[in-house]
Amino acid sequence: MSSGEKRLLVVDDDESILFLLKELFEGESYRVTTCRTASEALNDVQGSGLPHLALIDLDLPDLGGFDLSAKLKTMGDVPIIFVTGENDEQTVVDGLRRYADDYVVKPIRMAELVVRVKRVLSRIANFDYVQPPVIKVDDWLSIDFGRGRLLVGGQVEALTRIESALLHNLVRNAGHVVQSEALIARVWPAGEVYEDTLRVHLHRLRRKLEKDPSNPQYIQTERGVGYSFRPPQAAHERPEEQQQV
Repeated sequence: MSSGEKRLLVVDDDESILFLLKELFEGESYRVTTCRTASEALNDVQGSGLPHLALIDLDLPDLGGFDLSAKLKTMGDVPIIFVTGENDEQTVVDGLRRYADDYVVKPIRMAELVVRVKRVLSRIANFDYVQPPVIKVDDWLSIDFGRGRLLVGGQVEALTRIESALLHNLVRNAGHVVQSEALIARVWPAGEVYEDTLRVHLHRLRRKLEKDPSNPQYIQTERGVGYSFRPPQAAHERPEEQQQV
């Protein structure tokens, strides 16, 4: 995981909005990909990897913004901010409860939007990395979040939505412990879930990606604290700090 610019995915069918947001965030040193449709956005993610954050309009010509967000969430825990003219209270509540980390109503106040983006990114994860379309961990394991799958020992293993979200949180904080409470809050934001449920899903994930699930090499348990993703070559290193997701 090498350091680099944070990548934003902006999805809006209004060309003028795309132009303004691209210019705005490139001026803030982000790498910006713009798409006019949900289909374009999904194709981009499969080809370029998950963005660090997505800015999504609700009124798109092919899929609604909620539907696009649901599809992105099957690929990983992508932070989402809705940027839309829809200001009905129930729509705002549903968007925040089900998918989004923030909700901005048009007309856009540009300086405010920049602050909101930076705030979401700062509180979610260690984003000091560039995520390629397929992450090759080592000769045994590669991860393809855009297609929701693992390549394990030359075989393809499909990931569920929960497994993708858990693994994405761990991978983007690779080498650091992610607290159990933080994982639960990110992966199950709308429901009351206990640590036993987290353990069950991580057990299933380990069965898919570990050579020996009873002696895991990639997903390490830090008892009483949380979990960390550690490629075998880094497994002997102890984390210096815990990361919030």
